[in-house]
Amino acid sequence: MNAGEIWQVDLGLAGNVRPCLLLTGYPNDDELALVTIIPHTTALRGNRWEVSIAKPFLKSGAFHLQQIQSVPTVRLMRRLGTLSAGDLKLIHDRLREHFGM
Repeated sequence: MNAGEIWQVDLGLAGNVRPCLLLTGYPNDDELALVTIIPHTTALRGNRWEVSIAKPFLKSGAFHLQQIQSVPTVRLMRRLGTLSAGDLKLIHDRLREHFGM
């Protein structure tokens, strides 16, 4: 598991299983077994924190930057694909804007 990959993640009862972008890779042995993710949603609201990136393995939707969270690595089910460097730059730029960095 590496940053920039998209995995099916079990987000629990309320969140269901959905594609998520990994912002962090597999943790080191001395770290908590967590990865930070951005969930992909098909329930769009049309707000500025939705980032749409078309990929053949994703339904039409967007990564929602207001839903960033850390989840245990055991919740990652299977790898779907990887974002390109350009797509990942777009996400990083929007995250900087979101956090005022």
